[in-house]
Amino acid sequence: MPDWAVLASEASTTSSQFDATAFAGFSLVVLSLLLLLSRATQSAMTDDSGAAGLPTDETEFVTRESPSESPSEPSPGPAPVESSDDQRVPRPSVDGDGQGTDPGLGGDAPTEPRARQSDGESRNPFPPGTPSHETARTDEDDIEFSTGALLVNVAFSQGLLGALLVGAAWYTQIPMSALGVTTAPGNTGWPALLIGVGLGLTLYAANEGTAMLFQRLGFDTDDGLRELLAPDSLTGWVVLLGTVLPVIAVFEELLFRAALIGVISTGFAVSPWTMAVFSTVAFAIGHGMQGPGGIAVTGTLGFVLAAAFIVTGSLFTVVVAHYLVNALEFVVHEGVGVDWT
Repeated sequence: MPDWAVLASEASTTSSQFDATAFAGFSLVVLSLLLLLSRATQSAMTDDSGAAGLPTDETEFVTRESPSESPSEPSPGPAPVESSDDQRVPRPSVDGDGQGTDPGLGGDAPTEPRARQSDGESRNPFPPGTPSHETARTDEDDIEFSTGALLVNVAFSQGLLGALLVGAAWYTQIPMSALGVTTAPGNTGWPALLIGVGLGLTLYAANEGTAMLFQRLGFDTDDGLRELLAPDSLTGWVVLLGTVLPVIAVFEELLFRAALIGVISTGFAVSPWTMAVFSTVAFAIGHGMQGPGGIAVTGTLGFVLAAAFIVTGSLFTVVVAHYLVNALEFVVHEGVGVDWT
C-alpha cells in the first residue's frame, strides 16, 4: 500500500517541478466535457426513442394500396348490396361494448369488430414480397452501421479525452507515481494483473447481485446504451472487446482514479479517501443514462475501484478490473443472452 502522506510530502518539496493546480483544473475541464457528452447522448437516445414512431400494441392497421398498384384503379371488393329503393345498405357500426351491429338488419346481427394486432404478429400490414413490405421493413445493414458508428464515436471521444489528459500530465510534469504507475512488480507486473483479474471477476458478480437488489427495491436500470453498442457480427465483437472497452477502461480510470484521487491527493496533501468520495459521485453522475438503478450500481463499483486504487496504488490493476466488468456484462447479457434479473 502506498504511503500517500509521503508522496504528498515529496510533492511539496518539488512543487516547482510540476504544476498540480494546472493539471487539476484541466482534469475538471475534461470531467465537465465528459458529463456534457454523457448528457447529450442521453438526450439523443430519449429523443430517438420518442420520435421513432414505432407502433404500440394499441395500433390498428388499415389496409391501403401498395405503391405498385395504380391509384386510379379501385381495389377489388364485394359488390355493394342494394335495397329495393336502390339505396346501399349502411355499413356496420360498432356499439359501446365493441360488438358490431348491422342497422339494415334491425341491429340484431352482430358482426366481428376489427381485430387488433397481437404481440406475436408482424407489425407490417403489407404481405411479403410487395414493394410496400420491402420499404417498411428495417434494413439490417442500417442497424449494423448505426452500431459501428456508435462504437467508433465512443472510442474516438473517450480516446481523445484520454490523450488530452495524458498530454496535460506530461506538460505539467506530473510524477508517474501520483498517477499510479511505477516500476514495482506489484504495480505493473504479473501480481498487479492477477489482482486486477480477481477484483474484476468479484466486482462483476457483485454488480449483478447489486443490480437485482436495487431492482427489487424499485430502482430500474436502463441498458439501452449497452444494447446499442452490442454488435451483431464477429468483427464487431472483436472491435468492441479489443478496442472500445479497453479505451473506456483506461480513460475512465485515468480520470476518476489517477487524476481525481492520485494527483490531487499528492499535489494538495488531501486525504485520498476524501477524493474517493468526490470521484465516486462524479463517476456515478457520468453514468446517469443507465437510470436510477444503474447510477446506484455504478456508484458502488466506482467506490470499490477507488478503494482498490488507494490500497494498491496501481492504475494497471483497476484498469484490468474495470475492463473485465464491462466485458463480462456485454458477453453474458448481449452475447449469450442471459438476464439474471
